Amino acid sequence: MSAATSLSACSRRTFLHQTAVGVLGGTLAATLGPARMVHAAGSDVLKVGLIGCGGRGRGAAVNAMNADKNVQLTALADLFPDQIEAARPGLQAEIGDQYQVPEDQCFAGFDAAKQLIATDVDVVLLAETPHYRPAHLQAAVEAGKHIFCEKPIAVDPVGVRSVLATCEAAEKKGLNIVSGLCWRYDLRVRETIDRIRNGAIGDIVAIQENYLTSTLWLRERQPSWSEMEYQNRNWLYYTWLSGDHITEQFIHSLDKALWLMGDEPPQRCFGLGGRQVRTLPEFGHIYDHFSVCYEWANGVKAFAYTRQMANCHNDVDDYVLGTQGTAQILARGVKGVINGKVVNQGADPPGMYDYEHAELFRAIRSGKPINNGRYMSLSTMMAIAGREACYTGQMIDFEEALRADMRLGPEKYEWGDVPVDAIALPGVTAFPRA
Repeated sequence: MSAATSLSACSRRTFLHQTAVGVLGGTLAATLGPARMVHAAGSDVLKVGLIGCGGRGRGAAVNAMNADKNVQLTALADLFPDQIEAARPGLQAEIGDQYQVPEDQCFAGFDAAKQLIATDVDVVLLAETPHYRPAHLQAAVEAGKHIFCEKPIAVDPVGVRSVLATCEAAEKKGLNIVSGLCWRYDLRVRETIDRIRNGAIGDIVAIQENYLTSTLWLRERQPSWSEMEYQNRNWLYYTWLSGDHITEQFIHSLDKALWLMGDEPPQRCFGLGGRQVRTLPEFGHIYDHFSVCYEWANGVKAFAYTRQMANCHNDVDDYVLGTQGTAQILARGVKGVINGKVVNQGADPPGMYDYEHAELFRAIRSGKPINNGRYMSLSTMMAIAGREACYTGQMIDFEEALRADMRLGPEKYEWGDVPVDAIALPGVTAFPRA
């Protein structure tokens, strides 16, 4: 792709003069209108469009087809045409006759999502790079589509506020929004967390969240790529695109902490982190480890640790301390342990990656909408607040962070030059106040 005119210089943070949306007072308020029953071409077949044809997007499409055999994949969109071409043969092989994507229903480029949403799809799967998700979610709701939205839903407070407003609009329209925070759709995890919240270990005193794992993929720079293309193809390593790995990956663990706390966000957080191993320029400017302490109004603290480094001790689990015992949510094959005893020992439940789509399609067909907008937004904001606490070295107030005029990324999307932002330095990097 040829380089276009260089983008105007932009900093890591762009300040927007925007009134914050009031979003913390309980559940999203909306009066539901008549339930929207969508059936493609007057039949019972639901048409699905996929935005984002990378590994997670292809997986989401297969999961959606597994979840309901009366569903078809009819449109594909991605920033890069080669991603679409790479995805098509595998999808055809895996989902068979449910693959119904003609050539003219494949869209590439910065406006690809808009073109897909304008088709006759009933359901949109949002699995694109996180930076673009708020705008795509808004466009899908405005067009009356039901949505499966991968995590995180945004990379900055402006994006989170946009998503909260969009989800409120979806609720008023009777549209479904199901989140890709998949542990919420694991029936064993649901049961374990329900038991904890119902007093199995007394009152929660503290939570420890671990997501200690190895490194991820990197795509080698090609001579034909502009800086904009390189960053988008390696979106994991740029905060404006991914939110850093505390937001892109660790959000799963932070969401379980939020869930344990009744989906009420913490008051504040502080933390430390850095870039100890991931030091080469090709890794952009994200960190490789974070440690954050989140504090709730009732005194409960969550100690949250995440690391992406090779050849280190790994652990992905949730440890809950109560006044009358302890629990471990993902222990022993995702069966959970409460006070030393394994729970949920029955038959294996349906896989969560398929089940989240099954619940979405059931909700569409029954006319009883699901809207995961509030918790998926608050979990994303927890991750952003933790990131900023580590980037700046400051105590971050949650509500103040949510109101902050912070928007990451360029003002215009076009192929060409784009700044490579500086690595955040605690005590030097500033957090924009509302």
